[in-house]
Amino acid sequence: MAFSSSHLYFDDVEVGQEWESSGRTITEADVVNFAGVSGDFNPIHVDHEFAKSTPFRRPIAHGLLILSIGSGLGVMCPPMRTVAFLQVREWNFREPTFIGDTVKLRSRLIEKSLRGRGRRGEMIWYRGVINQEGKVVQDGILITLVEGRAGRKSAASSSTAEESADLSVEETTAVAG
Repeated sequence: MAFSSSHLYFDDVEVGQEWESSGRTITEADVVNFAGVSGDFNPIHVDHEFAKSTPFRRPIAHGLLILSIGSGLGVMCPPMRTVAFLQVREWNFREPTFIGDTVKLRSRLIEKSLRGRGRRGEMIWYRGVINQEGKVVQDGILITLVEGRAGRKSAASSSTAEESADLSVEETTAVAG
């Protein structure tokens, strides 16, 4: 997916702003597919009979599946021009998530700092995965690197300079020919 005009630059958001994603329902297919991809076939996730003997009484989704889904919901919450995911500073698994639960992501910008002479910036986010009951099931602090508007200007400048150089070569060839 290429960035669209609706994707925000580092410069477009302020510390303290908050966003909430749309909902995403966790399915049994999600859990089974994640078990296959990750190799985590712990019976607490995939064995309904075993899960009945646990304090949860039913299978729970993998914690890392929910972290991954939260990351996916974060792509548009808000829609940033993210160029790198730098760090999970901390992450908390607070409540179980069950098949059939619907989760949303809440994002809040905690801190931002300019890098690369404004071509990009580091952003520190609070991210919370919230279930349909409004409970925070997971949350933590993540750090991303986001494109800045100065990076866009320098890319446009070098593109213009390259086009000028190409034009000069063509003009020189035409004159010499």
